Amino acid sequence: MLLERSAVPKKQTWNAESVYAEPADWERDYRVVSEHIAKLEAFAGKLNKPDTLLDFLLYLDSLRSDFDKVRVYAVMGSAVDTGDEVAAERYTQLFDLFGRLSEALSFVKPELLALDKEKLETWLTHPQLGEYRHYFDDLERFRDHTRSPELERVLGSLSGIFTGVPLANRTLANSELDFGSALDSEGEEHIISQSSIRGLLTSPDRALRQNAYENYADAHIEVQKTLATLLSTGVKQTVFVAKTRHYESPLQMSMQQQNLPLDVFSTLIDTFQANLPTWHRYWRAKRKALAVDKLQAHDVHAPLIPQPSVSFEQSCDWLAEALEPLGKLYINTMTKGLTEQRWVDWSVNQGKRMGAFSMRAAGTHPFIMMSYTEDLLGMSTLAHEIGHSMHSYFTEKTQPRVYQDYGMFIAETASNFNQALLRDYLFKQDKGRDFELALIDEALANFYRYFFVMPTLARFELELHNRAEQGKILSASVMSELLFELFAEGYGSELELDEPRVGVTWAQFHTHLYSRFYVYQYATGISAAHALANEIIDGKAGAAENYLNLLKAGSSKYPLDALKDAGVDMTKPDAVRDTFEVLKSLVERLERLS
Repeated sequence: MLLERSAVPKKQTWNAESVYAEPADWERDYRVVSEHIAKLEAFAGKLNKPDTLLDFLLYLDSLRSDFDKVRVYAVMGSAVDTGDEVAAERYTQLFDLFGRLSEALSFVKPELLALDKEKLETWLTHPQLGEYRHYFDDLERFRDHTRSPELERVLGSLSGIFTGVPLANRTLANSELDFGSALDSEGEEHIISQSSIRGLLTSPDRALRQNAYENYADAHIEVQKTLATLLSTGVKQTVFVAKTRHYESPLQMSMQQQNLPLDVFSTLIDTFQANLPTWHRYWRAKRKALAVDKLQAHDVHAPLIPQPSVSFEQSCDWLAEALEPLGKLYINTMTKGLTEQRWVDWSVNQGKRMGAFSMRAAGTHPFIMMSYTEDLLGMSTLAHEIGHSMHSYFTEKTQPRVYQDYGMFIAETASNFNQALLRDYLFKQDKGRDFELALIDEALANFYRYFFVMPTLARFELELHNRAEQGKILSASVMSELLFELFAEGYGSELELDEPRVGVTWAQFHTHLYSRFYVYQYATGISAAHALANEIIDGKAGAAENYLNLLKAGSSKYPLDALKDAGVDMTKPDAVRDTFEVLKSLVERLERLS
């Protein structure tokens, strides 16, 4: 039986009381932030003087920090117990607050872009205003896509309203879907939940895997029409915003948010398709290792060998040893966060939402939510998320508030980097054939998610937006048929696919497909991560320092520039191709050992 949230040991929970000692403190700050949002209006029409401009920018930085603290606490309660109605109400209030903030800030871009460039350049010689130089340079990219103050206000108010779609999806997926239970080969029941599904799908018991896979998929099939309506609405909202802002496409709008050229996306997809034979080779090797005539979809996550038991504490120790090249500050900060300051909520309990994530606010710890499984896969997820957290830690310690946020393109590099270094460290420990096979399992499971599923979903997402732009129907059957075809291409002839259950995979990614071309960045992230990790593994002088500087850069540089300074050029296909070579080497290891 899964634990009730109230029964989870404190050491397995994150330190929510370090953010707010009591919910009443959150309510107080919520009201304060609301009042400060209302006061933004006083700056409207007055940003054409340097003193007022500086006052506004400092006020905005402070407001965003306060908002982030309110946001973190609201997310905390709802994420770990989706059945907590009070926490759910705080989360709903957060969306309302975000909408009001977006609407209140609608005057900013039009006013700042209307400033006389020569005057602004003179103002930026002032030390405090000069700190915002990159902020103004970055703003210039949006000149052709910023509308009138009136229309910006409408778009700002819509941003809050639009959040209702992912919120409805999240509520349905995490609170209302009933997955039932799965029977193992001995007839024992196992509860299926968002926090337990991964452990069930990686069980060595094939009957349990099949039951869990089918029941989880079937629960989504039962409500697929509702989920498809939500997803198609989210896609149409993105198309609407792109057209209203005069972008050529939703993809262009998404890429420009981080100053990325379109060919970064297309190069990734082209390279992925060109390397599908490597994935076909893996499925052949896995079928042979599992000694089955035909792989089924529920075998995709099947362990090659029973996973060794890895406690949370052991994972922390291995991380400290593997990441030693990054220096004492990194190691000591990370270790203290994991073992003393309770950065991580790692319990597996009833009502916990799916997946894992890291989040932070200025002045708080960087927090991690996950459902830790005591194996190498749980270790890998922890390594991934603590990579995000350490990125946030170094950015906040180094950058002023205006540059403490950073795009997902660079964020997924920091997370995958930790996994790459940890994996290399463990491969070198010579712990025997069984441990090596288990580690290959972990590595290929990670590659499967980031270098197979995510590029496939990126292709799916692009096609959905293209069809929406053409006014075509986006029904559940259309979505499932499209995604099944894409997965069938990637799986090749080695898997016997259950079309309805494979096709409905789109419905099982309750967060990512609402994020406007978020998913491809997992694949570019793992590619940049391996390129940077390999420099440290190879002992290249200055590689660790370059990587730490990347973590410290925040958004003070554009992502491509920050990565290039660290040692990898993501405008070229080399990193993606080289990472497929890493995948190929893992498959070859499997072939030798099986």
